[in-house]
Amino acid sequence: MKSLIRTASVAATALLLGLSATAIARADDKPTLAFVVNGASDFWKAAEAGVKKAQGELPDYNLELKYPEQSSVAIQQRLMDDLVTAGVKGIMVSAVDPKTSTDGLNKIASETALFTTDSDAPQTKRVAYIGSSNVDAGKQAAEIAKKAMPNGGKCLGFVGLLGADNAKERIQGMKDGLAGTKIELIDVRGDDIDQARAKKNVEDALVASPDVTCMVGFYSYNTPRIYEALRDAGKLGSITVVGFDDDPITLGGVKEGTVAATVVQQPFEWAYQGMKLMAAYLKGDKSGIPEGGLIIIPTKIIGKDDVDTYAANLKAMSGN
Repeated sequence: MKSLIRTASVAATALLLGLSATAIARADDKPTLAFVVNGASDFWKAAEAGVKKAQGELPDYNLELKYPEQSSVAIQQRLMDDLVTAGVKGIMVSAVDPKTSTDGLNKIASETALFTTDSDAPQTKRVAYIGSSNVDAGKQAAEIAKKAMPNGGKCLGFVGLLGADNAKERIQGMKDGLAGTKIELIDVRGDDIDQARAKKNVEDALVASPDVTCMVGFYSYNTPRIYEALRDAGKLGSITVVGFDDDPITLGGVKEGTVAATVVQQPFEWAYQGMKLMAAYLKGDKSGIPEGGLIIIPTKIIGKDDVDTYAANLKAMSGN
């Protein structure tokens, strides 16, 4: 019996020591900041590089970039809820559909510091947005179309998330930029960040809308899927392609002249500056938060003559 009591006592002591060690380990843990994207896409590789650079300058924090299993409001919300439960101190998110997730985003904002990027949610209690002016990016897409089609034409757009603010604003910006011209954006097809569906949307359009003379890829992977569908149909070069972002296929198309030009964003800077902004905010320094909470990182047009320099800069930023 004494042996059993002694064994139980040792076990209890070990358990207490283990719990104590766990508590100490948790106390010593660095606070974590998370960058949550809206879906799996190579577009976010530059943001990964930005997080990595910020990590080197923020040794007192753990920085993470998280991909939801699928591009849906529910799955993205569950991922953020799990991060909050794990004790994450700040989240920067590209919201899948801000208009339908106000309550969920406000829940996160009540539990941790919430920032937005790429697709803003201004109706929520987010601290700030850091990213592009998607309206301005849409207007730049219109400039590409006007230069490429001086005699006018009909454009068909393709995008991942029709309900996301970044999509709506780019589309509206392009329409505003085309106002008063002979070029019209007649429709935009969504694919819910399903790349097979994205290509099929283009293939279907080639059959159903033979009068379309221009195609616009509003998300990073849309232009490559347009390129592939046109290539497979033998129509590369016969339809004007207006791109967004800097997928290698898009940049290759710009360089060879089958993509008129592309509007590029700076997700590296979103992540790099965003992580540092969140860290400063959590330390009580709110000087980096402007009135209105909007921090705009400019977009720019990359044409044929700009590709090599731009690609070299991308490579340098990623550390390759």
